[in-house]
Amino acid sequence: MRYDVVIIGSGVAGLYAAIALPKTLKVLIINKSNPWECNTYYAQGGVTTAYNDDDIELHVRDTLDAGAGMCNAEAVRMMSEHSQEVIRDLINRGFAFDKDEEGNLLYTKEAAHSRSRILHAGGDATGRYLHFFLLNQNPHPMLSNTTVVDLLIRNNQCCGVEVVSEGSRRIILSDNVIIASGGVGSLYEYHTNASTISGDIHGICIEKGIALESMEMMQFHPTVFVANNWARKQLLSEALRGEGAQVVDENGYRFLFEYDPRGELAPRDIVSRAIFDYKKRSGKQVFLSCEQFESEYFKERFPNIYKALNDLGFHLPKDRVPISPAFHYAVGGIKSDINGNVPGIKGLYAVGEAASTGVHGANRLASNSLLEGLVFARKAAHSIIENSVNSCNTRFEIGTEALEMPGDKEKKDFLRRIMWENVSIVRTPKGLQRAREAIEEMLNQKIGRLLRLRLLSARCIVESAQKRSKSIGVHYMTQGVSE
Repeated sequence: MRYDVVIIGSGVAGLYAAIALPKTLKVLIINKSNPWECNTYYAQGGVTTAYNDDDIELHVRDTLDAGAGMCNAEAVRMMSEHSQEVIRDLINRGFAFDKDEEGNLLYTKEAAHSRSRILHAGGDATGRYLHFFLLNQNPHPMLSNTTVVDLLIRNNQCCGVEVVSEGSRRIILSDNVIIASGGVGSLYEYHTNASTISGDIHGICIEKGIALESMEMMQFHPTVFVANNWARKQLLSEALRGEGAQVVDENGYRFLFEYDPRGELAPRDIVSRAIFDYKKRSGKQVFLSCEQFESEYFKERFPNIYKALNDLGFHLPKDRVPISPAFHYAVGGIKSDINGNVPGIKGLYAVGEAASTGVHGANRLASNSLLEGLVFARKAAHSIIENSVNSCNTRFEIGTEALEMPGDKEKKDFLRRIMWENVSIVRTPKGLQRAREAIEEMLNQKIGRLLRLRLLSARCIVESAQKRSKSIGVHYMTQGVSE
């Protein structure tokens, strides 16, 4: 099996890269499960875009401010300057964003944005609508229920991937490989990610000596309903607070203003820490109140949230919903440039949440994620078209390391728990060291390759957090060593 391009992942970044590649190229998309089991499918908020040319400077400033001084300013500017272009491209292809009765695009506002500039589709189902649209636009074949277990790299060139599919391992050769596999959500006990998002590819990159960047920067969403039995917890979109929902305690007190004058509209790292601290300090339960919404508007604007919570016994917008922060987004990832290239490896690209282009710095601005996936995926596709890579003629052998071993599932669950307890919203030196020692102990045991890759990614997150002793953005360290 030989291709011009192999794309790992079928979310917004992978699919938008695919439709930007011509049919004259032999392209294969690989996804670990069903095509829709990806973070894009579950994205609720929308797609950020500069409202017009005059808004570019303001969007750049909002993004840089949210990133706490750690953003790559060149990458941020490029993302904003191309935002209207990718939105027009989607609309020209036939994608329908929500509009008002006069046919004008509806823009909403989310936390830390200085104006309304987020487009949505299907109310709170933007990711689902966009994903379905891109799947139908894609002209290339797709290999589902297939897990990438290795990158094939020789002489600083990526030559393809090794996969396990239908119970057997095989080599797939390719002149170019685009990593669009998402983040690391399944490393945490409480998360909002698709079940397939587990940091495997990051682990492979560590093995190959490929640089990961800002891995301590893990973003936690402040408003999540975690009291369900699913691995993926129910996200309550940032757009709810952007349009008037309030965070209250059991007495109806809006305590967020004790932490930031912006209250519910403060950046999500501040809101997450405030909820975490207030619950611990007061012993009170925290809720999201949507009582300010009219019932019919709520059903129309947030149909999926309404249905999901109605199925769980809540009657929105009347009922208050108990909330907790949960892992949401990997800000750091595989280091890549503004064209998606992975430095030092020919033919290898990383885009979307899997990548670290520097656009998010120390904290991602709400709804910049889908925009990032669109802009940089398109840049990577154009880079492949413009830059030919010599085909690899090297022969690769299939790996022999066992993919799974008895006891791996229990160790995965233990890993999720120690990451949540020690490497999440508030971190301490002792907690990070506990997590590192537990991870090292598991790495020294007889384990399968898939667990090993997760552990390597988790260890990288811990090590990165230990190296940054001062708090910034989503990385929050308590000053003392005692707990």
